[in-house]
Amino acid sequence: MDLVDFLFFVEVLVGGLLSGIMYSLVALGLVLIFKASSIFNFAQGALVLFGALTFVLLTEVTGDFWMWTGWLAIGLAGVSAVMLFLHHYKTAGTAVKQFSDKYLPRVPLFVAALVLLVLALFVDGGQNMWRAVFVTMLLFLMLTTGVQSPKWAVGVLLGLAVVALITDGAVTYRAFAVTLVVVIGLAIAIERIVLRPMVNQEPIILFMATIGLNYVIEGVAQGVWDADVHALDIGIPDIPFEVGGLYLSQFDLYAGLIAAILVTALAIFFQKTRVGRALRAVADDHQAALSVGIPLKNIWAVVWAAAGIVALVAGLMWGSKLGVQFSIALLAFKALPVIIIGGFTSIPGAIIGGLIVGATEKLFEVFVGLPYFGGGTENWTPYMLGMFFLMFRPQGLFGEKIIERV
Repeated sequence: MDLVDFLFFVEVLVGGLLSGIMYSLVALGLVLIFKASSIFNFAQGALVLFGALTFVLLTEVTGDFWMWTGWLAIGLAGVSAVMLFLHHYKTAGTAVKQFSDKYLPRVPLFVAALVLLVLALFVDGGQNMWRAVFVTMLLFLMLTTGVQSPKWAVGVLLGLAVVALITDGAVTYRAFAVTLVVVIGLAIAIERIVLRPMVNQEPIILFMATIGLNYVIEGVAQGVWDADVHALDIGIPDIPFEVGGLYLSQFDLYAGLIAAILVTALAIFFQKTRVGRALRAVADDHQAALSVGIPLKNIWAVVWAAAGIVALVAGLMWGSKLGVQFSIALLAFKALPVIIIGGFTSIPGAIIGGLIVGATEKLFEVFVGLPYFGGGTENWTPYMLGMFFLMFRPQGLFGEKIIERV
């Protein structure tokens, strides 16, 4: 192998490794949820699409969307403040307590239905109005019915109003802030409203529930926003540059750096913080964690929120690379061999598995697929590699080997 061939080999290898880090971003969300609750979240790819589509549309919508969002957020924050007042004011034996116990849990749904009815009958706000209603209603209903925290609802909705009505100049930052809150809210709502009632069911039931969620989220994302292909520019140029005779993609290097920062932050969070230690305890043994006072439901909410953040970052990276379109929802399929190789419960395994998958598919495509098969092997090589691991090391490189007595 001469120098030119060696440099070309290194270029392909580095390109594959950098693509593998992008796969790891999607796999991280799967690992986080599986590690904490033993649920394989088939809907993670849809969360990636939802985050990317929400962000890119929030950078494109006109001012009437933000006007509607701001004033609706102020109104719903007022409703949340009234709920909070009634919640704290009630005392034993009072009429307020009887009213709040009987009717207060129903107030958010009643208010949401009333707002939708009034807007539908008396206001013609167009598509942007209904997008604003979706964003504010999602946060309001999630915080007041799913989390049952009017205090958080007041703070989040007032913050949304400030961002929507005041920060007119910083379009990208405003869109990112709102998208981050919406994606976290959606992720927590999924855990609280959909999956928590089925927590003691068989794993196959939970898995089927996430498959249904996948299609629901995809439909909602494309129904509320749209199904068009959008170019997403996050300020990172996708141009090659030369380093020692190697031509590397600047975008891939930045994406790898962002993924490394995110993984480092997650590692520090899980290793050094109190919530992180509680998460590791929950992952080891749910019942033992409950017996020492760890709030299992709160930990699951944190995990789903973290998975939502990871999905948003992955959506921005892949959306900027490929364009925001339906196909990025299929990334969950490419993340499957990643976690099979790395281990379903290992965060470092998700990174190593992504690097292995990225490097293998690129090298096989260039040096085997193109010369002998005419190309097209890049799409199925990761699954063949995953099948190999399932046959000879089903727990993956870093997963726990579970032995069960029958």
